[in-house]
Amino acid sequence: MNRREFLHTAVTGAAAASLANPSMSAAIPAPGSRSPTKRTNVLLILADQHNAGCLSCAGHPDLPTPRIDLLAAQGARFERAYCPDAICAPSRNALITGLAPRTLGLMRNGERSSMFKSAIPLQRLFKQAGYRTFTTGKRHLATQADTDWDFAAGTQPEEAKHGDQANYWNWIESKGLTSRFMEDWNAEFGYKLPGNQAADFGCRISALPPEATMEAWATRNTRDFLAERAADKEPFFAWTTFYRPHQPYTPLASYADRFNQANLRLPASLREPAEALPPFLRDLRHNNGKPWNLAAADGDDALYRRYLAYYYALVSEIDDHVGTILDDLDRLGLAENTLVIYTSDHGDFVGAHGMIEKASFGHNVYEDTLRVPFIARLPGRISPGAVRHDLVDLTDLYPTLRELCDLPSPGTDYSLAGRSLASLLQRGAPLGRDFLVSENWSQATIITEHHKLGRWLNCPFPKNDYRAHGDMIFSRATDPGEVNNLRGTPQGYRIAAELGEKLTQWASTMNDTGRREFFAENKVPYTIL
Repeated sequence: MNRREFLHTAVTGAAAASLANPSMSAAIPAPGSRSPTKRTNVLLILADQHNAGCLSCAGHPDLPTPRIDLLAAQGARFERAYCPDAICAPSRNALITGLAPRTLGLMRNGERSSMFKSAIPLQRLFKQAGYRTFTTGKRHLATQADTDWDFAAGTQPEEAKHGDQANYWNWIESKGLTSRFMEDWNAEFGYKLPGNQAADFGCRISALPPEATMEAWATRNTRDFLAERAADKEPFFAWTTFYRPHQPYTPLASYADRFNQANLRLPASLREPAEALPPFLRDLRHNNGKPWNLAAADGDDALYRRYLAYYYALVSEIDDHVGTILDDLDRLGLAENTLVIYTSDHGDFVGAHGMIEKASFGHNVYEDTLRVPFIARLPGRISPGAVRHDLVDLTDLYPTLRELCDLPSPGTDYSLAGRSLASLLQRGAPLGRDFLVSENWSQATIITEHHKLGRWLNCPFPKNDYRAHGDMIFSRATDPGEVNNLRGTPQGYRIAAELGEKLTQWASTMNDTGRREFFAENKVPYTIL
């Protein structure tokens, strides 16, 4: 049995897994070396770029998500959950290490700092506590945070270099499907190829067979892992991380056909004047080059409607796969003792403000990209059907899982950015958080129950200096669509003064080692904001 076949065969124990893939034998102790216990298992399901409002349980009128809805009905759903940075790598690394992006020095994709040498990823705590650790799908973690997996199978080409036992790109090649997959991939990245092989808005119907999508592949890997754990009774921490509904928006026709594009409701802010938006977003609205050729849709809603339908189709596929995994938990007798969490690393505009994807380098303020779905289910410990309105952050997952699973401490000097939600989840105790901060390299946003202030940062990238645009100030109570910037109004002055003081105080108390190193490396004078 080779390692690709291993991914599609439910193995009945770690000894069989070791035979199927000899490279695993050193990483996974033999059966019996860890005492089987009734410890709480964890299945963390992460979708990439899932807008929090794109769930029928959150009130979406056009997008049925019955399986995720059922998960929410059986557990707790958070209405005000936010990402620490609306960019993939910073948000994911913050989640898995429990450290804020400015602490890590990772506030856009690509940066690193000395802090990663001392970062303690969540899966290490689980492994030290005797759990099997597993991940499949798109991780997008820094190398130092991508350790301590008993089994890892990624969908990013670079993840194959991290010692993964399997990789989606290799599997696609083995099935003779590389050309079909590249048609999907080039819907976004084809602008780099002769003749620009990208698609309008990055949208294209996939020609892959249903079993060959990244989501189907990750689901099979997850099911195999769960079957193993049901057989050997060992506790587990599993991180299943879907690539979608991130662009390129290339759904299977069977999912796209579920949506009548002509009947899809368009966001109220779709035709917000481009001049009202921050500079980078304004430029995208005037862009003519594929894949982000938003100017082509000026006055024509057809491209937006297709984009909405394809985005919804990708969410629908994920919903189906989530349902399959949850069914397996039930069938294998694992559901009662498994904490299931569904969330995302950040959102997607889904047409709001006339925008697509997340446009992350030009802002970090809108609800569409900062707010994420967050659902947690643990039978007997989390009351079913609860809807929470506390302000929560993805970095809260680290201390929450530590408490719920009785994990070892990462160290007294470890600067955790979040708070444990255990008491809130189990007893409904209010979290008592007055505000949250989400930031990337260009903009820091402070969020309260009713208001929001987005302040441009002193950024090491001169071309990204948007401070001349001024503060972005919104009232969530009276302007949920965030189209009325209160800058320059009496109310705006009051909000900016109050929230600006809180933001400065927050920044002055944060461990910003990584951010300071990045400024020093780029020879830019450092300011906390």
